[in-house]
Amino acid sequence: MISPRSRRGTLPGPLPGSTFEQVIASRYTLAMNQPIHPALKLALDLGPLVLFFLANGRWGIFAATGVFMGAILIALAVSYALTRRLPVMALVSAVLVTAFGGLTLVLHDETFIKVKPTILYALFAGTLLFGLLLRKPLLEIVFDSVFNLTAEGWRKLTLRWCLFFVAMAVVNEIVWRNASTDTWVSFKLFGALPLTFLFGALQYPLLMKHDASKTATSPAKDG
Repeated sequence: MISPRSRRGTLPGPLPGSTFEQVIASRYTLAMNQPIHPALKLALDLGPLVLFFLANGRWGIFAATGVFMGAILIALAVSYALTRRLPVMALVSAVLVTAFGGLTLVLHDETFIKVKPTILYALFAGTLLFGLLLRKPLLEIVFDSVFNLTAEGWRKLTLRWCLFFVAMAVVNEIVWRNASTDTWVSFKLFGALPLTFLFGALQYPLLMKHDASKTATSPAKDG
């Protein structure tokens, strides 16, 4: 039998005066706020797109669209079950996939699923630009728990992602209008996704230059 003393490193004990319900709620919240394992998070992010690619190669674009819709909703549900929160960008993407995927299947027109990334990129770019005009970089709301940047850093990072999303919207339009369906599906997995990861990695110098924690500690070092 495991003694109570050996469990002290796992979950905090109840505070004096805490009710049973408060103790259970606090421990439940602690468990739900644990970050997802990187490998699982990667699987949840990439899994639906990989299944979309595989299903398209085997059964065609319409069956693949149905698989994509189901997979992205399952991934979103698993993410919520583990963290009790929904990432904004993933939620918006899931809504658009469901809406345009549904139109694709109901009207039997693959144009809707092909134009979905264009609308998603344009929506992200427009939202970020609107935030900049209001002097409120909305990217800070999305990444606040990940990065700690200065106000100037958030503005620059937001502007860069805004321009990137505009470029990706244009690229998606060029690809789906001038290439075959199989080529467009391959581009989503082997083109758009690596470009997004590469662009994100290229922002590392900006993140380091405008790290708010370093800026805050620099006066102490000078003194």
